[in-house]
Amino acid sequence: MKSSAKKVELASVDDLFSTEESRADAQREKVLEIPLSELHPFKDHPFKVKDDEAMMETADSVRQYGVLVPAIARPDPEGGYELVAGHRRHRASELAGKETMPVIVRDLDDDAATIIMVDSNLQRESLLPSERAFAYKMKLEAMKHQGSRTDLTSAQVGPKLTAAEKIAENSPDSKSQIKRYIRLTELIPDLLKMVDEKKIAFNPAYELSFLKKEEQVQLLDAMDSEQATPSLSQAQRLKKFSQEGHLSLDVMRAIMGEEKKSDLDRVTFTSDTLRKYFPRSYTPQRMQETIIKLLEQWQKKRQQQHER
Repeated sequence: MKSSAKKVELASVDDLFSTEESRADAQREKVLEIPLSELHPFKDHPFKVKDDEAMMETADSVRQYGVLVPAIARPDPEGGYELVAGHRRHRASELAGKETMPVIVRDLDDDAATIIMVDSNLQRESLLPSERAFAYKMKLEAMKHQGSRTDLTSAQVGPKLTAAEKIAENSPDSKSQIKRYIRLTELIPDLLKMVDEKKIAFNPAYELSFLKKEEQVQLLDAMDSEQATPSLSQAQRLKKFSQEGHLSLDVMRAIMGEEKKSDLDRVTFTSDTLRKYFPRSYTPQRMQETIIKLLEQWQKKRQQQHER
């Protein structure tokens, strides 16, 4: 009786191990040296890359030791690669005279790439309000998009976290503060720039973000004519007038023309004003002490004259 079993060719041990090794190697992320010219910035990248003192220090480090932490990029359909994380390292490499930098290339969709891009920068302490605002907005939109896709294919288990709550879990800011930062993206560029320059404080800026765009433009005019920036109280009143439909340029000028309590309680002198009355060797502290002594002498003299 003939056997019906078919002849099976078994792979050699070497073939098995090489196959497993090649599979593992294919799944393992590789660090590639990619020319700087082939690395393009992330679309709408909200973080500013400045040639400041910190950048010069980073460039010196790259010149001496190279880029120690690889950047992350994804293939660009139009050629080259789109940087996801590593924009400052890329600029430092340029300044250091390098031609390539180490990069991990990943296949990422827009949402995943946005989240990685934001998370790689959010922990920096030197972020401007505008950078944090647009970064949170981009991440929020990406997470909402991811959530809408997930909800179509998975059942909900337990309480559902909002996108803002998920961001707050790995963020230095609370959910409410994240939402307040995102509101700043409603400011026109000139006002947002004043927030970055600390000419307008964060809390008044949040209130001003509720003004219509044309009202914000008019506010710049009122601020310029009155040479003043809004306090929190003034910003809240501007918002209230706007919501009631009664905010005009005249109203803005009237509010901005008010004397703030802090201005009434404070007297300031510039060093140029005072310097001509003191020797060059006097420090600001010594100048202040001398002024106080002179005022005390003046007050005693007045009291003596009053007692006569």
